[in-house]
Amino acid sequence: MDSADTSLDAKVVVVTGAGPGIGRGIALAMAAQGARVVVNDVGAAIDGAAGDDGCAATVVAEIRAAGGEAVAHTESVASPQGAARLIALAVDTWGRLDAVVNNAGILRDRLFFKLSLDDWRAVIDVHLNGSFLVSRAAADHFRAARAGAFVHMTSTSGLIGSVGQANYAAAKMGIAGLSRSIALDMARQGVRSNCISPWAYTRMIDAIPTETAEQQLTVQRMRTVDAAKVAPLAVFLASDAAAGVSGQIFGIRANEVFVFSQPRPQGLLHRAEGWSAETLASHALPALRRQFVPLETSEDFFCWDPA
Repeated sequence: MDSADTSLDAKVVVVTGAGPGIGRGIALAMAAQGARVVVNDVGAAIDGAAGDDGCAATVVAEIRAAGGEAVAHTESVASPQGAARLIALAVDTWGRLDAVVNNAGILRDRLFFKLSLDDWRAVIDVHLNGSFLVSRAAADHFRAARAGAFVHMTSTSGLIGSVGQANYAAAKMGIAGLSRSIALDMARQGVRSNCISPWAYTRMIDAIPTETAEQQLTVQRMRTVDAAKVAPLAVFLASDAAAGVSGQIFGIRANEVFVFSQPRPQGLLHRAEGWSAETLASHALPALRRQFVPLETSEDFFCWDPA
């Protein structure tokens, strides 16, 4: 496939959480492919606390210095008003909207039995509610144009599992469900919605506990993966080359690319007289156990070094 197929010339793309890390890489890559980019970032610390609200402007300056077009937006995507103004900024500035990348997020890792309601709500608000609010604000523009692409960030913390991240995992699994629903609901309007589960070294990796040998190995592996490696997949999914690709969950890990399975029944048993607790224990359990998903973490499953 030649480079013209993934050109984003004249397209307008919104990228949330685009100040540092993966979001910055995506914003720069989108601009390099010809897109006009709205760079959203509140400049918060990794846990959502107030930080440097100039980081979005820094990325905008990088894009402009390279000859691209970009504007900054510094409101929170967790605010309905902020999300609405983000989308309005894109449309008011360039008269159209072609793609949205929902990347904004924070971390407040705790073991579940130590997780506070504030920690739960803060993470859900930015990741899941933010993805909904931005997508909902963009949906009417996409419907009117009968075209558009959503790219959402999920995580193997939810898809497979991770210790001490119940809030983050729940948000990321919610995003996978949200993306699938958007893909189904907006297919007739020509709108696509897909997820990326990224591996990359960002400041979020530095927030992972390193109390065990397994955690230390995970962080060591992640530090070898450049955040810029995620950007080409996002560019592809935003481009016309991805026409017909919707409702999928992709993974990118250094030079490896994955497509994830999605939950479907793996085993079926029928009992004409119905089931009781006793027959479920004596009959169904032995037959279905072989189909059980192991209680493993993402680190257990992805046990090889990134290629």
